[in-house]
Amino acid sequence: MADGDQAQPRKSDLFVRAASAVVMLAIAGLALFMGGLWFDGFVVLVGMLCYGELARLVMRSVHRPLPRAAGLIAGSIYVLLAIFALLVLPEAVVIGILAVVIATDTGAFFSGRSIGGPKIAPAISPSKTWAGLFGGMLAAGLVSASFFVWNTGELTLRPMLLIAFAIGAILAVVAQCGDFFESWLKRRAGQKDSSNLIPGHGGVLDRVDGLLPVAIVSTLLWGLHPA
Repeated sequence: MADGDQAQPRKSDLFVRAASAVVMLAIAGLALFMGGLWFDGFVVLVGMLCYGELARLVMRSVHRPLPRAAGLIAGSIYVLLAIFALLVLPEAVVIGILAVVIATDTGAFFSGRSIGGPKIAPAISPSKTWAGLFGGMLAAGLVSASFFVWNTGELTLRPMLLIAFAIGAILAVVAQCGDFFESWLKRRAGQKDSSNLIPGHGGVLDRVDGLLPVAIVSTLLWGLHPA
């Protein structure tokens, strides 16, 4: 996730980033379209790649044996919970989660770039601003509310619509926390990216750092959802 006050990529990098983004979206979209074991296998594969990158960051940032082992175990639980969440949630909910995370990134980027202002935690992630966070919350809230309207077919201002908006905004904060966690880990490890697997984008963990905690929290929220 990135606010808009980051240094802009060179034009030569933009093509690579755009091409990689198209390929990533196409693969993820195809996995969703195929569904079933195809989607399950895709989620597990992405999760394995994420854990590999996370473990690498832990190994580089923690040198004492016991804290390192604890970090590796905690990281495995973190990734496994996210994988479990994406496998058990209904497909429509997974699509909604992805839409909320993308909306958070997009809203944060444009509001951070156009407004700027104070940083949230410059020592961890110098590019993240409060304006970006609120912009991401607004965009995610609107997307969540839109999904509620789409599913119910009712465009009326009522408590459930406001709750749907609030859930989207809360998930945007959760996504930001996931981003900060990875940024903190990368700084400790002295790494710019989690890996160089995706041209122009770094590693898989760099792309789904916000999705992992959002998937976990969404499962808890779904468990509270009335039948």
